[in-house]
Amino acid sequence: MVSIDTFRKLALAFPEATEEPHFEKTSFRVKKKIFATYDEAKKRACIKLSEIDQDVFSSADKTIIFPVDNKWGKQGWTLIEMNKVNKDLFLDALTTAYCEVAPKKLAEQVRPNETK
Repeated sequence: MVSIDTFRKLALAFPEATEEPHFEKTSFRVKKKIFATYDEAKKRACIKLSEIDQDVFSSADKTIIFPVDNKWGKQGWTLIEMNKVNKDLFLDALTTAYCEVAPKKLAEQVRPNETK
């Protein structure tokens, strides 16, 4: 289980990450681009992954991490059940989402040996 306080702390630790409202949700952005949102009512995170990363993370447990069930899911938007996910898996997925959205120079600060 990952609380919103833990989610916020992890997300805002990334270089130039900000927190902003996004409709009825909280969003976390880098350079104005959303890499994650939090839906407090449903206790769900939604993160932006590549199709390959979405498939890899979803294969761990489709009851915890799974694509959004519409066209957004086909674009890599992935839901995470915050009451079920463990912190290590969540941090790995969140880091992957940040690096997917962040400019290359910022992503390299988080994962220096990887390139998009």
